[in-house]
Amino acid sequence: MRIAIVGAGIGGLSAAVGLQRAGANVTVFEKAAEVRAGGSGLSVFANGLRALEALGLGPQFAAITDKQAESFAAGQRRPDGRWIARLPTDSVGELRIVDRADLHRVLLDALDEATVRTNALVTSASIDGTVTIRSGRDAESEESPPDSSERFDLVIGADGLNSQVRETVTSGIGPRYSGYSCWRGITERPVDLGGAAGETVGRGLRFGIAPLNDGRVYWFAVANMPQHASFADEKATARDLFSGWHAPIAELIATTPNDRIRRTPISDLATPLATYYRGRVVLLGDAAHAMTPNLGQGGGQALEDAATLTALLAPVIAESSGRTALAGPAANVDVSLRRYDQLRRKRSQSIAAKSRTLGAVFQFQSPLLAGIRDAIFTAVPSKFTAAQAASVQRWQPPSA
Repeated sequence: MRIAIVGAGIGGLSAAVGLQRAGANVTVFEKAAEVRAGGSGLSVFANGLRALEALGLGPQFAAITDKQAESFAAGQRRPDGRWIARLPTDSVGELRIVDRADLHRVLLDALDEATVRTNALVTSASIDGTVTIRSGRDAESEESPPDSSERFDLVIGADGLNSQVRETVTSGIGPRYSGYSCWRGITERPVDLGGAAGETVGRGLRFGIAPLNDGRVYWFAVANMPQHASFADEKATARDLFSGWHAPIAELIATTPNDRIRRTPISDLATPLATYYRGRVVLLGDAAHAMTPNLGQGGGQALEDAATLTALLAPVIAESSGRTALAGPAANVDVSLRRYDQLRRKRSQSIAAKSRTLGAVFQFQSPLLAGIRDAIFTAVPSKFTAAQAASVQRWQPPSA
């Protein structure tokens, strides 16, 4: 069974690992000249860990992370450092914080050589499994060689928020800006967090802290602003916005090199998709359900997608072994994609909606609304908070 995966992000590479190990002939098309992750961290909760285990990547992931994040005090703080709400220790489940670059390396190492084709921009995908590819040193340039086409038994669109493949499944649905943007960085050296992590919320501003296994710290800084805001010095802007906030926020920013700080406008999909597949084209990750990062579930949901697709397609791949076409098991592919859509769409879209709502609350600019928010967070029983967190993190891969 020949499968094309468009996009070499976490979701695309995870699906490639699972499907290749199941016996499929997998090709990953990546438009960039090399596969690399930005300088930021990723929170992986219990559901993401179950997905990685289902893909056979549990030991490799464990080797680049540890359990220390579970022992840190977490919740929400005020800019002066006083706690608004503390999360029960058991509410974060099996939390791991990983450097995205390390996770990318693990995923690439798990794939056969030449699985990933870089400088390969997929400009279109057809419902019969045909993809059109523009190749070259700069695949997005009009000076690249003429487009070529290849036919696959299945095309997986893992090409992110601005997915081109999504147009084949459902047209005209693009990103929607949230009203805030986010700086992300990882410190160059270890920083003492005093045993506390989590988020600090102000008025239209928010700062997050997450420890990596080697003592370095992944941090993010969120601020309300126009989508296309521009700053001459990103690091200085973040430093000034959060000046006077509790320790070690200033130190975290200061110990991160300028060129390792990136700011991204935060967006999700303007409208939930009515389906995640059409014909022999299926979507996963941000291409299917791009969400704001307020629940830390963007990566986790992509991993769930990859594990689900692998579990459902594995029997079809086994049945098609040694065949040149899928005349026999074609119906099973359709059944598998339909079940994938049923299993993934409701859950991922529900989490995306919750994440957007939570982000809007966190980013209240009004002193009155921010005060009400803080008061509510303080009054909410910890058991309720724990139950809400557990509901998001509770997931197991399906049986075929």
